Amino acid sequence: MSTLPTFSDRVHGCLLGGALGDALGYAVETLDLRAIRAAYGPDGVTSPAVLPGALQFSDDTQLTLYTVDGLVDAIQWANDGVAADEAACLWLAYLRWLATQGETPPSSAPAPPPRWIDSQEVLHQRRGPGAACLSALLSGDMGTQSRPINPEAKGSGTVMRSAPFGLVPHIPAEVADRLAMNAAALTHGHPAALHGAAVVAVLIHAIVRDGLSLREAVAAGVARAHAANVPELARLLDAAVELADDDVSPERMTAILGGGWTADEAVAIAVYAVLASQTDAGGGGGGGGEHHFTSAIARAVNHDGDSDTTGAITGNILGALYGVQGLPAAWTARLEGADVVNAMARLLVEITSAE
Repeated sequence: MSTLPTFSDRVHGCLLGGALGDALGYAVETLDLRAIRAAYGPDGVTSPAVLPGALQFSDDTQLTLYTVDGLVDAIQWANDGVAADEAACLWLAYLRWLATQGETPPSSAPAPPPRWIDSQEVLHQRRGPGAACLSALLSGDMGTQSRPINPEAKGSGTVMRSAPFGLVPHIPAEVADRLAMNAAALTHGHPAALHGAAVVAVLIHAIVRDGLSLREAVAAGVARAHAANVPELARLLDAAVELADDDVSPERMTAILGGGWTADEAVAIAVYAVLASQTDAGGGGGGGGEHHFTSAIARAVNHDGDSDTTGAITGNILGALYGVQGLPAAWTARLEGADVVNAMARLLVEITSAE
């Protein structure tokens, strides 16, 4: 009988899985499906083995790790008996990420003191940062749900960094939900971007803290989408679940779910990918899962769209489900910055004393 992953296994798996999905998708993000197939064959890119050099992750993983650091900062304050504004800690973390991108916010923005993550050279690479994230942080103002910086922004820049909120132990799903929405509002204002981030957090929380199966966790995320009163988000997630039963072509997937450039589309594609691939692996949430992971990532990144983000969210979900032992070791060995990802995972586990 398989042993369920520990909390530490799930945290490491979620962050590493997201980085792996991000990296495989980042390799083909600028290519349309026809070009992907021309370069890698009819099934597209399915493994790092066909790629040269190290697997490089994008801004998606960079911001996910800075989200972890912002949460750790807030938890450290709380452990010291000092109440901290979690959203403010996250804003300061994102401002420090902004500096790694060679950008300087106006003098009206605070100058946060450096932390360990800021000295990691692998994160000082400009890997396609999103326009909304950059413009919001360069404004020098802290966005909130009631005072958004980019009120019409609904891009996937919120959902690709929201998995860590579902990893924080000892909090109910409602708190993970609130943290994700407040963090999303730092850069994006559209309801689909805010509530899409909450869906990701709730789904990850359902796996990691509630111990739900994949389908049960997806159902929790879909229910959260319906509660949001954001019709396009709920409609796309319903369509993703239905579509997964048929396991359609990439062309059919993007025709129905879109390319993942918006928050709602990106979450829908990830949900489709993890469910459609579950039959390949025989389901389950205990040991194993490597074939499920690789099959799902292939579905998530081979399409005309935002392949790194859809790959990242897919990897987050299945990494959380199976733990680090469910990830392909050959992929992890090729991942640039895997040591930094693991270090941030350890930091979150240690600071929360969850085990």
